[in-house]
Amino acid sequence: EMATVPLGFNIDAPRWDQSTFVGRLKHFLNITDPRTVLVPEEELDRAKALVEGCRAGLVPPGSSQEQLLYAKKLYDSAFHPDSGEKMNLIGRMSFQVPGGMALTGCMLQFYRTVPAVVFWQWVNQSFNAIVNYTNRNAASPISLRQIGVAYVTATGTALATAVGLNLYTKRAPPLLARWVPFAAVAAANCVNIPMMRQQEIINGVTVTDGDNNELGCSRRAAVKGIAQVVVSRITMAAPGMIILPIIMERLEKFSFMQRIRVLHGPLQVLLCGGFLLFMVPAACALFPQRCSLALTDLEPELRDSIVAKHGDKVPYVYFNKGL
Repeated sequence: EMATVPLGFNIDAPRWDQSTFVGRLKHFLNITDPRTVLVPEEELDRAKALVEGCRAGLVPPGSSQEQLLYAKKLYDSAFHPDSGEKMNLIGRMSFQVPGGMALTGCMLQFYRTVPAVVFWQWVNQSFNAIVNYTNRNAASPISLRQIGVAYVTATGTALATAVGLNLYTKRAPPLLARWVPFAAVAAANCVNIPMMRQQEIINGVTVTDGDNNELGCSRRAAVKGIAQVVVSRITMAAPGMIILPIIMERLEKFSFMQRIRVLHGPLQVLLCGGFLLFMVPAACALFPQRCSLALTDLEPELRDSIVAKHGDKVPYVYFNKGL
């Protein structure tokens, strides 16, 4: 026996205004909540069934709005927005805090020797490759060969930047050496994300009008979306990787800190977690998930075909930029 959905309730309507930064921040604080990583698979599947039932207008009797919203939170945290497929655990945005804090803490702690730099940058780029592949625009399939090339180039860029700067900063002030991991991560992001999502740049992403009617594929839209994702990812890492080295540099001068060297690594990991807890949702919220592009900025042939069909009724096109 199923009941109908409460009147006026739309499970896909965002709870907060997505046109404002604060609204998007609340939205991403909700779906990047690291506690959702611990939710069992069966509960995620139940949440998906509840969301899909709700879209069809039918829910189990006695389902409260709170239950439906919680199911939606779990669904958004674990399933891809385009394909509806369950994402692998490591690639989910809700895993960015536990995964990112461990990796960032280790990169910031083990920056002194070249083998340590190489190892941690490689692990970090492997993690990034999984995240970028998981959060791509699913309408653009990518081959295993392209994934391999993207992974190798991004890892190579990170290692070249890290090892090169590491050798260069040997004679520089100690703080500069601590900032090398951030430079490597930023450089790699500029390569990893466009390479992992090259199909979107080659073939374009599907753009729609305000009512979600498909209008065609645009490469320029793909470039805008991917550029915003690169900025978001660098912003996500920046505070922890720039401010934390300054904090540690100061702390390590105290004699009590010199006595507990073994705890420096765990302390950095915990402090990274504190930064990422806020920075993951804040960086995701920098730009709207449903990205827009003015009709005048589209490729001439696509613009002409839209104008031919719709006249001046479509001033902007919309698309999912990925995360």
